[in-house]
Amino acid sequence: MDFAVSDKMKTIVGMINEFVDKELIPLEHEFLTRDFTEMEPVLEEKRRMVKQMELWAPNQDKEYGGLGLNLVEHGLVSEALGRTPLGHYVFNCQAPDAGNMEILHKYGTEEQKEKYLRPLIEGKIRSCFSMTEVEMPGSNPVMMETTAVKDGDDYVINGQKWYSTAADGAHFTICMAVTNPDAPPHQRASMIIVPTGTPGFNLVRNIPVMGHAGRGYSSHGEVLFQSCRVPQSNLLGPEGHGFAIAQERLGPGRIHHCMRWIGVCNRAFELMCRRANARVINPDGRTLARQQLIQAMVAESAAEIQAAKLMTLHAAWRIDNLGQKAARVDISLIKFFVANVMQNVVDRALQVHGGLGMTDDTILAYFYRHERAARIYDGADEVHKINAGKRILREYEPKN
Repeated sequence: MDFAVSDKMKTIVGMINEFVDKELIPLEHEFLTRDFTEMEPVLEEKRRMVKQMELWAPNQDKEYGGLGLNLVEHGLVSEALGRTPLGHYVFNCQAPDAGNMEILHKYGTEEQKEKYLRPLIEGKIRSCFSMTEVEMPGSNPVMMETTAVKDGDDYVINGQKWYSTAADGAHFTICMAVTNPDAPPHQRASMIIVPTGTPGFNLVRNIPVMGHAGRGYSSHGEVLFQSCRVPQSNLLGPEGHGFAIAQERLGPGRIHHCMRWIGVCNRAFELMCRRANARVINPDGRTLARQQLIQAMVAESAAEIQAAKLMTLHAAWRIDNLGQKAARVDISLIKFFVANVMQNVVDRALQVHGGLGMTDDTILAYFYRHERAARIYDGADEVHKINAGKRILREYEPKN
């Protein structure tokens, strides 16, 4: 792998970092203290600025108004945007929309692309993704109770989902439901587009996460499908192909997440180092930075961040050049490794800030609350460790 960053990407990342510093980080206090929906007008203005800078939707094709970056290039962008919770949203490459765009681009019909994909990439609408269920293990998506039964030309959907991120205000969801109950386990479910205004689609609540329910894009919805009827033409890809599509969606999605987490690490690391140098702890002017324990925290964090970044870029490079199947072990390794690095770095940064770190006067407490889920969603740490371990051990099995 060539670690050189092209001049084009140096320019793009430089522009993004400058925009994040000048336009987005100053909005964080407002983001932490106000309802997200109240901030939408000012965020829409920032989104217009991004479009004018021609940095909009970096991982989407140019024909739809995106930058057309590959996975490694978008990884560098995602790292820069991850320094603030507002970054990905303002540049229109936020989850779950980014993953839904990829599904629609690959599996959508021309009609579906015009109706849902184009306005999604243009930022005119938002979407959500309904896969995880309340009573089923999220790390095993072949276990699913939600059903989509054919009735004439329609599907009738019944079931309960939760952690449908950004369902509040979304124009449509992509729902994963069992359409072929008698098929083999991995061929039972399908993905179906469900406009949120359809009768029978019910947003029950925005789930409180660490005491914060949120609103608008900044929320996680519990959704109840009650005899929700949509046309069979809303099917994405072949019937029974839902599990395979989910895996395709999650592979690149984990690169997006991991590089975003590295952006979180970078921001926490920067805050930690500045705080250590500024915090006087002794009448003689000694600062935290002169304490050997703090120096060790900084060194460990720097090493972990660099390792996490190189691992993630390598996994992205393998996906770009060898395909997702060849990178399965790499994807599992980064998923649990980078999530834990982020937890470590944010925790150390919070510790260095002392009582200040517990408040919302810095972004650290937000990171601490909301990024803990990184070790759970898109496959819990334990699942990725088991899967990676099994695949690695197979390579050392005796050859008969």
